[in-house]
Amino acid sequence: MFRKFTNGCVVLMQKYLPDPFLFCIILTVVVFALAIPLTGQGALAMVLHWGNGAWSLLAFSMQMALVLVLGNAMAISPPMQRLLKAWAGIPKTAFSSIVFVTAISVVACWINWGFGLVVGAILAKEIAKQGRKVDYRLLIASAYSGFLIWHGGFSGSIPLAIANVTAAVTSQTGGVLTESVPTSATIFAPFNLFICVMLLVLLPLVNAWMHPSEDETVVLDLSLLKEEEVVRTVAVNPAEKIENSPLFSLVAVIFGLVFLVSHFRAKGFSLDLNIVNLVFLTVGILLHGTPIRYVRAIDQAVKGAGGILLQFPFYAGIMGMMVGTNPANGLSLAGVISNGFVAISNNVTFPVFSFLSAGIVNIFVPSGGGQWAVQGPIMMPAGAALGIPPAVTAMSIAWGDAWTNMIQPFWALPALGIAGLGARDIMGYCVVDMFVSGIIICVAFLGVGLL
Repeated sequence: MFRKFTNGCVVLMQKYLPDPFLFCIILTVVVFALAIPLTGQGALAMVLHWGNGAWSLLAFSMQMALVLVLGNAMAISPPMQRLLKAWAGIPKTAFSSIVFVTAISVVACWINWGFGLVVGAILAKEIAKQGRKVDYRLLIASAYSGFLIWHGGFSGSIPLAIANVTAAVTSQTGGVLTESVPTSATIFAPFNLFICVMLLVLLPLVNAWMHPSEDETVVLDLSLLKEEEVVRTVAVNPAEKIENSPLFSLVAVIFGLVFLVSHFRAKGFSLDLNIVNLVFLTVGILLHGTPIRYVRAIDQAVKGAGGILLQFPFYAGIMGMMVGTNPANGLSLAGVISNGFVAISNNVTFPVFSFLSAGIVNIFVPSGGGQWAVQGPIMMPAGAALGIPPAVTAMSIAWGDAWTNMIQPFWALPALGIAGLGARDIMGYCVVDMFVSGIIICVAFLGVGLL
């Protein structure tokens, strides 16, 4: 039964899920069509919201592109290749390979989501390169499935935001939060740890059970990987000797290391996207040895970043339409969805409905910060009115934001770029992960509501 359900999801996605760029255009049309009647705004107003939002994620899109490019460039360095080969040799069967990749991805994403996205995909690709009879699509899907846990870990933007309450955070919570909420009530709360442990235990097994039969297994075409070798040339003139001198790479590495040591000494183990990228950059330059080798590695790695650069403006535009309010009544489409779930909630069901509403909004606003800015002012006061602890409401939004990423190809772009696959190749498996994780998370929040 489970195998039939999995195969059905895979076939459905392969047949009907369009290219991620077309998918975001379809979402644009859907949001446009829904927002006009539900918010009372005109077509021109929605187009203006779209245009004003289109370039609001430029800094973030550059960060995401660099996560892919710098992480990939670091991974194809000779020392990292040797390490990855050693790690990839640990699992010996298809079952253990899927379990291993999923577990590593879950743990890495719990530590930091940007780091986990890259590490999981690179490890999965290296295991596939070993020539083992393991489905390559499922390997990459397993690597991406770890992203489910990111809001429940150290890099979750919502628990970190309310851990240091400022005037902006107070405004984003509708005035509910005036004091900081410690991570003991969010990341390390019993209900959150329950979700994280259950996902760590069940996701690897679920992914492994989804492995197709041997005659349906799709393995990596090793002939497509020949271009990954970084060409090394012999220096013959002064300019080429400078390009191949490790001294100049060492200068860049020293700058990076000094800054990173100072950062961690001052702020502890604080990893945002900028720090993750600086780690990738510094380590990548060090491992490649010379400037020109690193330049060539970057040239190869940048080929997979096209999807990110193309699609981010459209998702930023969708977010602009979702959060754009009607001046006459103050309504936005994201607000209408959130208020609809609030209207049918009580003190027991509110955490679950808050989670589900966040999951729906996330499909259209896949930016955690953007979603929190929209839902925080609605859900936090509503939760407070029902006697729900602010930490629970905030985490329900956070988990909803992570949950439907399994059917939203937006965040899969770095992993797909590294793997050389399309969204339809992995999303069928991710749908199953979404259903399983949804049950676990709903049970946890229903338990919180009953207590």
